[in-house]
Amino acid sequence: MAPSAGRARPRPSLANDDPAGGSAALAGTAEPAAAGATLDRMPPDPFAPARLGPIRLRNRIIKSATFEARTPGGLVSQQLIDFHTEVGRGGVGMTTVAYLAVSPEGRTHADQVWWRPEALPGLARLTAAVHETGALVSAQIGHAGPVANAAANGLPSLAPSIRFNPLSMRPDRTATDDDLRRIIAAHGQAAAWAREVGFDAIEVHLGHNYLASAFLSPRVNRRRDAWGGSLARRAEFARRILAAVREKAGDSVAVLAKLNMADGVRGGLDLSESIPVAQMLEADGHVDALVLTGGSSLLNPMYLFRGDAPVREFAATQPPLLRLGLRLVGRAFLKAYPYQPLYFLEYARQFRAALSLPLVLLGGVTDRAGIDTAMREGFEFVAMARALLREPDLVERIRTDPTTTSRCIHCNRCMPTIYTTTHCPVARESEVGATS
Repeated sequence: MAPSAGRARPRPSLANDDPAGGSAALAGTAEPAAAGATLDRMPPDPFAPARLGPIRLRNRIIKSATFEARTPGGLVSQQLIDFHTEVGRGGVGMTTVAYLAVSPEGRTHADQVWWRPEALPGLARLTAAVHETGALVSAQIGHAGPVANAAANGLPSLAPSIRFNPLSMRPDRTATDDDLRRIIAAHGQAAAWAREVGFDAIEVHLGHNYLASAFLSPRVNRRRDAWGGSLARRAEFARRILAAVREKAGDSVAVLAKLNMADGVRGGLDLSESIPVAQMLEADGHVDALVLTGGSSLLNPMYLFRGDAPVREFAATQPPLLRLGLRLVGRAFLKAYPYQPLYFLEYARQFRAALSLPLVLLGGVTDRAGIDTAMREGFEFVAMARALLREPDLVERIRTDPTTTSRCIHCNRCMPTIYTTTHCPVARESEVGATS
């Protein structure tokens, strides 16, 4: 795909450390410098207005995408609007609506919104309500591919190559050229509709082994045609998606891409390939920022979340057969990784050194110290998710009192609530205890 010139904005690179634990050498990236190296300029005030491509946020804190489970029938509910206006009033610069599938077989949940004319009036009400809080609003779009819920959707899950899917307990269907062309066009149509109903930004999901991420993965993508093999071929699907989104989004809507730095599985995408992919996306010029993430909803979901692994709680939400399987082997699938603040920082530093594109740091951002560290390290924005489930007003409280400490205990018991309504069970238990 020929790159489009003129959109990337140069900025000073940040020298960095190698990631903790070691990784493969990164060809073509900047040499690491001493720990603690910072930009040769004063870091920005995270609570001052900031530009992201064509839009202006009131601050540099973004509510990250988390499926809200408030869309019965695949349509916007008042509960969904209330969810996002609450974090809007709570002080974020922008909130992200998740996850809006570009086609019905791309859903991870039968009640997820998928882009179609019937969904547009509700989405327009949502964006208008969020704007009244002073926050902006982003639409996360994508296709879940092998992470899709085939049984609930009544449609087979698509993947780059045929393989047995541990989530659906049946084989995936190999995506054909016609499927891929249809899905690329569907991303463009979703972008056009997102602009029409008032979204300020579009975040394209290229992570977590959803379909575009699955094509990037050398473990999941075993194709021998033009969509598989070399990194350039495996990246072609994602690049065409972003080109279609940029064309339809126009110049008034920001376009972000959520990209895995590492899948967290043996043989998956890692830093040696994810940084060159990011450089391809920067050269193409179709995105205004990258949201740096990691992990595989298909093979290793806890790599993204860190902290406790709620195996028992997940098992309780599943049908009997899957419940038994989770109880027997759940610890192998839901691996527990120790939580630490800014747990993706070491990897993200290498992206900062290799790119001029604005970057969003997520993963363990819960307090002013973490936000300030991200700014000093050269990241333009930070993203929060779980901490805002516990305290939707956390950002405003941090702004007014920099010593504010998040009450999130990283138990991850919020994760299984995506099958009901996504919430913090600890907060609800505290509310019940206070009123009983």
